Amino acid sequence: MPELNPTQNPVHMRHGSNIGQPLTRRDGILKVKGQAEYAADHHPKGMLFAVIANASIARGRVTSLDIAAAKAHPGVIDVMTSSHKPKLAIDPDIKTNPFVFRMEVLQSDEIRYAGQSIAVVIAETLEAATEGAALLSPRYAALPARVGLDAGESFEPPVVGVGNPTAHVHGDVEAGLAAAAKTVEAVYETPPQYHNAMEPHAVVASWDGDRLSIDTPSQAMVMARARVAELFGIPAENIQIRSPFLGGGFGSKGFLTGPQILGVMAARLVGKPVKLVLRREQMYGPVGHRAPTRQRLRMGVDGDGRLVAIDHHARTVSSSYDDFYEPAAGASHTLYASRAIRTTHDAVRVDTGTPLFMRAPGEATGSIALESMIDEMAFACGIDPLDFRLQNYAEVEPITGKPFSSKALRECYAQGAARFGWDKRRLAPRTMRDESGLLVGWGMGTATFPALMFMAEARAAIRRDGSGVMEIGAHDMGQGAWTALAQIAADGLGLDLDKVEFRSGTSDLPDGGIAGGSAHTATAGNAIHNAGAAVIAKLADLATKDERSPLFGAGNTGVVARDGRLHRRDDESRSESYADILTRAGLAEIDARATGAADPAAQAEYAMHAHGAVFAEVKVDPDLGQVRVTRMVGAFAAGRIINPRMVQSQLYGGMIWGLSFALHEEAITDRRSGRIMNANLAEYHIPVNADVPALDVLTVDEHDPHVNALGIKGVGEIGITGSAGAVANAVWHATGVRVRRFPIRIDELLT
Repeated sequence: MPELNPTQNPVHMRHGSNIGQPLTRRDGILKVKGQAEYAADHHPKGMLFAVIANASIARGRVTSLDIAAAKAHPGVIDVMTSSHKPKLAIDPDIKTNPFVFRMEVLQSDEIRYAGQSIAVVIAETLEAATEGAALLSPRYAALPARVGLDAGESFEPPVVGVGNPTAHVHGDVEAGLAAAAKTVEAVYETPPQYHNAMEPHAVVASWDGDRLSIDTPSQAMVMARARVAELFGIPAENIQIRSPFLGGGFGSKGFLTGPQILGVMAARLVGKPVKLVLRREQMYGPVGHRAPTRQRLRMGVDGDGRLVAIDHHARTVSSSYDDFYEPAAGASHTLYASRAIRTTHDAVRVDTGTPLFMRAPGEATGSIALESMIDEMAFACGIDPLDFRLQNYAEVEPITGKPFSSKALRECYAQGAARFGWDKRRLAPRTMRDESGLLVGWGMGTATFPALMFMAEARAAIRRDGSGVMEIGAHDMGQGAWTALAQIAADGLGLDLDKVEFRSGTSDLPDGGIAGGSAHTATAGNAIHNAGAAVIAKLADLATKDERSPLFGAGNTGVVARDGRLHRRDDESRSESYADILTRAGLAEIDARATGAADPAAQAEYAMHAHGAVFAEVKVDPDLGQVRVTRMVGAFAAGRIINPRMVQSQLYGGMIWGLSFALHEEAITDRRSGRIMNANLAEYHIPVNADVPALDVLTVDEHDPHVNALGIKGVGEIGITGSAGAVANAVWHATGVRVRRFPIRIDELLT
């Protein structure tokens, strides 16, 4: 860790020997052995099983359910319906804060989307509950389903994302386009995409009077606890949420969903513990998804190929009953210097579960359109796509004029291009083939994602035996957070990693904030860093004021914490162990709490983003139109890297998702019924091993003194934002066919 300023704090931490190390996952052995317990692995005594019955229409109401048939089935205990359920303390449609979204929890017989929960069957076995749900035989009064981007009259939403302005304008776009030497205009469409984490949403709920124990996957346990408290009218301190391991989240587990609350309601109804786990097809509706978009981009350049205007308009959808609007056009705010930029959004309401955050919300959808358009303009100008991007490189954030807190994108371009061999690319499309006659295409895309940070708190302790404890209610979705955060904890306490007990994953621990927005390591990590510094400061205060200590009187010059000892800064041979300091003071341990949060002054002054460049090669059969991605190279600059092994894994995942976005992933909705026709992992296509090429990831050194004390930016989502565009551009370069509706299909390449 960087040393603290002696005028601010006389305690100095060693430069990290744990931070920056490519350590393996601390939870890896548990997971390989199958000993890591996920929510659905819990089986309290007397537990019953709950299964949701889902609506088969998209709009209307339930007119009847055969409850008698379901209850007569052997093993069925009860059937929870809109007329037979525990009463909630507040209407779940009331939005008590911007991070509360409406959910379907049997409050009426109205149907808002296909797949909505219409009843819950509770039984002694999973089989009995499943069979009981099948016996309900629902009947409906159906209305026509509203489906797609043209389902109704469009409107301008009040905000996009969470609280972001719908429109931004910098300069005179129309004047810029009118005066431009060249202009390009195109429309791009992206499909709905659905979270498909390996672990489906699940809940095991147990009531004991007004006390509640919940095992459920969560990316924000303390926020989830507050939501449960208001819904059921009990104190938050009466609720314990356990979420030590998540089998993926991607944003879908950032907020409690209707099925999770239904599991808690079912447990209250029957007075016994209840487990409710969604089946794969039930993930397509109530737990959020990425909304479709239609994006119209217009660009103009001057005679030298420099951008003079960017106009980016995005249409998206939200549900009929709630508001979340994909901020796709915002991708054009930050990347390319232009004299004028305008971004706008409109939306239509459709009969769907509410779209919500899905990995790189807005940036993923917006960047594939933006990066495709940048390539189209580069070709119109007769300029290599990399040269065109460098020619329009933004030295300050274009939409605001703020300086970047740090930006190593030039280095990403240079290192990625060199590793890929970009200088051998031919400018014209359909001019490269391999030895077997397949068309070869090389494409690139620029990656960016905001460097966000939320609020978190941590508690640190040092024990008399010289060991340490760090407590924080943080979340590990498989990204290696427990490993990286433990590394920060060890450095913060001046101890070897094996001397630190890292406690996490439950809501009774200090609030670790939200594991979302690629901000978890920065958020929880800075709270951990500050808690470590705070407890070391208290320990140093004990020693430097004790005449028996060799550190006595060192308060003005300061001390350094290293390897379980405090050393005088001006004479490191004079030191004392943590154990000796606490033993002499008669203390079993000493502890401190601290918070981590973004610096509002720095955020107001600087634009904070991670950056990267992705290069992709595809091979296309000229007769069949079959596309294979054969290699990808990504170079990323994301501030300080805590664990290179974990970061590499995250960037690989993002690049694979980008490949999936460009070539595979799409939810297909039956326009007549409003039902999703491929709500499974057989027909909802995502890449498998055979689809994933050789991946190469480079991390570019970047020091950012402004983004936060540790200089962390985050890497969870940035890998998608350049990769999808790189693959799409490579397909064009191979074939000469510009596909603007994603995913790219064979039939469009054969026209």
